[in-house]
Amino acid sequence: MTKYDLEYVFHASQKVLFERLSTSSGLSEWFADDVNQKNNIFTFEWDGSKQEAKMIYKKDNQVVRFHWLDSEDENSYFEFRFEVDALTNDLSLIITDFADEDEIDENIELWDSQISELKHLLGA
Repeated sequence: MTKYDLEYVFHASQKVLFERLSTSSGLSEWFADDVNQKNNIFTFEWDGSKQEAKMIYKKDNQVVRFHWLDSEDENSYFEFRFEVDALTNDLSLIITDFADEDEIDENIELWDSQISELKHLLGA
């Protein structure tokens, strides 16, 4: 598995954006068809198929990290992290994810599409 980072600039409230990244209701608005949460386990549903992830780290309005429960690599995760530019005050969403080398381009396209949906939702 190869780790990679993507960066997207948002013109939105950090708090509002964090809600969309760290709650089942927020994630179901843009990331999956439906998301249910029980304790730290999130069940994501796409076109009838389900996948579970555990929220393994969260720092309010800064970072949230999930680990897919069916992943063969126990060290892999996907993470949403904020960085604010000190000069411009621009809010960047940094996504860290893992994929097999031959699937990275496809995964980046999927993230681009999902983030485009999120920006549309927020008007950002």
